[in-house]
Amino acid sequence: MPVTKPSAQRGDIGTPAGLNVRMQNLMPEPPATLLPADEAAAAALAAAADPTSVAAAYPTYSAAWAALAQLALTAGQPVPAYAFARTGYHRGLDQLRRAGWKGHGPVPWSHEPNQGFLRCLHALSVAAAEIGEADEAARCAQFLRDCDPSAFDALND
Repeated sequence: MPVTKPSAQRGDIGTPAGLNVRMQNLMPEPPATLLPADEAAAAALAAAADPTSVAAAYPTYSAAWAALAQLALTAGQPVPAYAFARTGYHRGLDQLRRAGWKGHGPVPWSHEPNQGFLRCLHALSVAAAEIGEADEAARCAQFLRDCDPSAFDALND
């Protein structure tokens, strides 16, 4: 019987001495979900001094809700920020599902149309923390990391 040595690395199994073998995940990972661009809403938001009119004209556009949430957070108004972020988050979830997302899998920060949803998720975490909803804040922060760790890093700089 060959001598095996235990390994402290996650995913390693006992192997014959001298071999370094890692278990491979054979389950397919879900594909990245890429939301469709909304050029008219993006242009309206870029041109607007106040995102309120953009959210009213394009209520499914998460980036407008994220902008409203960020303005409210900056103004020290966590309750309106929470409401704006939650609205944009739910609108984004609807779009993700329509795009084929099954409740898990990557939502890349690098794809600009995904950023509105990811910004809403971040703002929801921050606003939840500010109103004392620690569990919600932690859940949203973890969801953001699960969607794309680079989004978490970019939004927490």
